Amino acid sequence: MSAEQNLEAVRMLGLKLPTDPRWVNIAEKSIEEILIDHAFCEQKAATSGISLIVKYSHLERIVKEVTPLVAEEWGHFRRVLKEMDKRDIKLGKMRKDEYVNGLQQNMRMGDHKMILLEKLLVFALIEARSCERFRLLNLYCSDESLRSFYYEFMVSEAGHYVMFIDLAKEFYPEDVVKARWQEWLQIEADILSNLDLRGDRMH
Repeated sequence: MSAEQNLEAVRMLGLKLPTDPRWVNIAEKSIEEILIDHAFCEQKAATSGISLIVKYSHLERIVKEVTPLVAEEWGHFRRVLKEMDKRDIKLGKMRKDEYVNGLQQNMRMGDHKMILLEKLLVFALIEARSCERFRLLNLYCSDESLRSFYYEFMVSEAGHYVMFIDLAKEFYPEDVVKARWQEWLQIEADILSNLDLRGDRMH
């Protein structure tokens, strides 16, 4: 993979910082840990979607769009568990997610009118970064069965990323969404650049 190819893929997702190309090689050496962390990521995505529906049940578009996402993310969780079972890998206890925690710490929670925007954009960021990482595994993992396995997730996360951005534009002026999105992209890049390069985490 050339640096230019990876950078172009990242730009298509709107991200400012491409994943260090060494990540795939490091991840392959601990693919069991990657699968475990991936399972937890899918689990948390489903529960986050449920929380969004519960909090904003009065917003019809949220319920309509996010309900299928919850079902899909839970289906993904089950898919990863099945792959883990094939490899005799146990789920174990929940791990600390420094990447997501870093994003949450930067959310503007003081203005109640803007909290939904913050949540939607953070969800979009997580989906976009997951899509980028799944793409790398799909293209460069030496395990052929995992390459096709991760292609499915790559496509799905790209759709979720677009959905969350579209939802943000449904409830907030487009210029406000675009401005805050650019701020979030820089925040995300700064967080990622300050995290250790780990092969046992999806993010």
